[in-house]
Amino acid sequence: MSITSDLLRGNTDTILLASLVEHDSYGYLINKEIMSKTQDHVELKDATLYTAFRRLEKDGLVTTYWGDEEVGARRKYYSITEKGREVYQQYKNEWLAAKEMIDRLLV
Repeated sequence: MSITSDLLRGNTDTILLASLVEHDSYGYLINKEIMSKTQDHVELKDATLYTAFRRLEKDGLVTTYWGDEEVGARRKYYSITEKGREVYQQYKNEWLAAKEMIDRLLV
């Protein structure tokens, strides 16, 4: 089963914030974790991923810092802010309410 981009549109910010709730991370690893959790059904395009991160940073929902990797290229890490945690919880509650309504409509 393939999930259409229309179904994901509007939920990218929520998905990215959810990926940062437990720990800071960088774009490539976040995308790999999304792919793993969805059994490769969902992969965010780089343009979508980094545009969303810029928007989240501009809105004060995440901050960034450069990692200090000794091997390989430096990575930009994303960290969720307290405001980001609050907004994530709001988005999650909205998603759960919408899912419940859609479930009722599709029975």
